[in-house]
Amino acid sequence: MPPALDTKVPEFTATATGGDFNLSDHRGKILVLYFYPKDNTPGCTTEGVDFAHSHPKFKRAGAVIAGVSRDSVKSHEGFKAKMKFPFELISDADEQLCELFGVIKMKNMYGKKVRGIERSTFVIDGSGKLRREWRGVKVPNHVDEVLTYVQSLA
Repeated sequence: MPPALDTKVPEFTATATGGDFNLSDHRGKILVLYFYPKDNTPGCTTEGVDFAHSHPKFKRAGAVIAGVSRDSVKSHEGFKAKMKFPFELISDADEQLCELFGVIKMKNMYGKKVRGIERSTFVIDGSGKLRREWRGVKVPNHVDEVLTYVQSLA
């Protein structure tokens, strides 16, 4: 069961491109966690580029961005370097975070049912409370919407 809005997100540690990523390390900052299906795919690349383009504005608003998918750290390192992302990518191969946030869904892929990540974004405030969530995200204009919300918290 995902955390309810305005409740504390349980502490977690996950493997990321910059080493271990701990929720508690980001207390006092706004954390934007965006879940995406797969490295190096068109929609996921566009979403990452949009977050990277707006990264300075998120930083000025006191926010940290992290992308999450089930890809390996090795895959993430290549994707991050290729796209020059200024934020960490979290590897959730064991689906610990996907379960915590309830983002695994059955999806249709070329007529077949497959388990996959539903593109979703979560904003956690400086005290560790979940403040906003977007599920079933469509990439165009999404980052602008998240940024506007983050700036309203700052």
